Amino acid sequence: MKHIKSIAKKLWNDESGQGATEYILLLVVVVALVMIFRPQIEQIVNDKLGSLSSAIGGFNPN
Repeated sequence: MKHIKSIAKKLWNDESGQGATEYILLLVVVVALVMIFRPQIEQIVNDKLGSLSSAIGGFNPN
């Protein structure tokens, strides 16, 4: 029981951060998702920019 308690305490106190491998894997996942959903992302951005352009074009400061 003492051995398990010491292992649990050691794990609890372990404050090591993420390594470069985790960050690289996360970046790969994000890039893959962007490549997969690129057409949908482009459509959403274009729709929002179009509505923003319309709103700015319709603005009359008078």
